[in-house]
Amino acid sequence: MFYAIVAADRPDSLAARLAARAPHRERLRLLQEAGRLLLAGPFPAIDAADPGPAGFSGSLIVAEFASLDAATDWANADPYVAAGVYATVSVKPFLKTLPA
Repeated sequence: MFYAIVAADRPDSLAARLAARAPHRERLRLLQEAGRLLLAGPFPAIDAADPGPAGFSGSLIVAEFASLDAATDWANADPYVAAGVYATVSVKPFLKTLPA
């Protein structure tokens, strides 16, 4: 089943986000190579493809896991969590409807 991982960044966490970006993206790459990643990306803090120093307000990852517990464990082990980027992380089951 797919799970949506929705995380909200702490204020002023851009430097920590940039420092932890490589290991964060490596975990996503591994999910992608396993055919389990539906989508992933950050929420810009402003209406711009490159928010510059405004940074990001959070992230969305939708990926396949064996269970809610497995998805939650994976999300909690994210380098952004360890680096203090995220203030909150929510994991919910997700049913992909479209595109079919």
